[in-house]
Amino acid sequence: MMKRNQLILGNKTLKDITDDICQPVETLPGKGWVGMFLSAKTLLLFYIFVLGMIVANGMGLLGVNHPNAWGTMIITFVFWIGIGHAGTLISAILFLFRQKWRTSVARTAEAMTVFAVMTAGLFPLLHTGRPWLDFWLFPYPNQRGPLWVNFRSPLLWDVFAVSTYATVSMVFWYIGLVPDFATLKDRAKNKIRKTVYGALSLGWRGTARNWSHYEMLYLILAGLSTPLVLSVHTIVSFDFAVASLPGWHTTIFPPYFVAGAIFSGFAMVVTLMTLVRIGFPQFKDYITLDHMEVMNKIIMTTGLMVGYAYASEFFVAWYSGNVYERYVFMSRAGLPGTTGDYAWSYWIMVTCNVIIPQIFWSKWARRNIAVMFVVSIFVNIGMWFERFVITITSLHADFLPSSWGNYAWSFWDGALLFGSFGMFLTLFLLYLRVFPAISIAEIKPMLPVGRDDHKGGH
Repeated sequence: MMKRNQLILGNKTLKDITDDICQPVETLPGKGWVGMFLSAKTLLLFYIFVLGMIVANGMGLLGVNHPNAWGTMIITFVFWIGIGHAGTLISAILFLFRQKWRTSVARTAEAMTVFAVMTAGLFPLLHTGRPWLDFWLFPYPNQRGPLWVNFRSPLLWDVFAVSTYATVSMVFWYIGLVPDFATLKDRAKNKIRKTVYGALSLGWRGTARNWSHYEMLYLILAGLSTPLVLSVHTIVSFDFAVASLPGWHTTIFPPYFVAGAIFSGFAMVVTLMTLVRIGFPQFKDYITLDHMEVMNKIIMTTGLMVGYAYASEFFVAWYSGNVYERYVFMSRAGLPGTTGDYAWSYWIMVTCNVIIPQIFWSKWARRNIAVMFVVSIFVNIGMWFERFVITITSLHADFLPSSWGNYAWSFWDGALLFGSFGMFLTLFLLYLRVFPAISIAEIKPMLPVGRDDHKGGH
């Protein structure tokens, strides 16, 4: 029987685990963190300026035009919702399947989910062009007669799906933090810190009754979160799939979007975990190369699933006999007889999402930090281009050649995309300084069994 590698390195004791995980919260930040935070904050301020300009001047600042009514706002919205999928998958589904390797990365992945969904939520609200009227999307009681939201619109389904997903993810994340907040409260030497963490810990005492209720609630929330992982991006895919536009109305979109979301989400987890290992060297004993290798295997697998979906779209377009559908997909790839205006974006997508992740067939590549970091960046670039290809290539050439036209990309499109990373990274870096980045309560049971009690084992 093959012996499994240890999930915690460095011959740690229980006290070592608590000290290591609490250190970033209890000590002053280093120069590396300060530098990254100032960069992210600068990008965030730029993002706020860009949003203000778009609200003040309207959607005309972006490249949206007559055939391309959906621009980069919807593309980036779907991109960020996809990023938010890996957190709940790692935490909830792997918890239900009792995968012990999740314990070191689950907390940070959950935080990534919450911040990615918060970042994504702004885009559809701004895309309406009148964000001050966005409350019309919610079915609140009104006194204006028979006005009600259109429940047949997938855009409204998005509001319910994403808001439900965000709520459950935040509650799930917070419940997991409660025992660790109590630890931080007990260790606090500052009265304000003790009061704040005491309030956040909800009166946690660590009794058998506390643990019983905690474990039951955590299991229930994991059970609720699991179908949400599949449903949310399925419903996001309905934004496209229920339309009558060639290239959009395809039944492969729901599973294809879910696989793509897990693919991009895990890539972002690898990116962030690599940075966390560099920024907080003591975490290398908890977020080991074994953890990173498992996530790289998932990236490789979902990359193959996404590649299969790309190929099946061409097969279905050919087999259907629908000339419009066939033309859209031939044009995407730049095949002869089409304009192929956006073939460059299609081949960027295929290269980043299907070809590059195949390097993970090599164990050396799966366990090399530099290689996995570069691949994860390429995957996220490719996944943004996937949404670009779906949205723009289907819209720019519809049924009437007289209404064809390319997307009028502007400076504000790029500013909006890059600025959104400022919001995401600012929230994430603040999280690393204020909350324990690894679950103390979940990591301690992972210590090897049979060690002496005075050394801190079980």
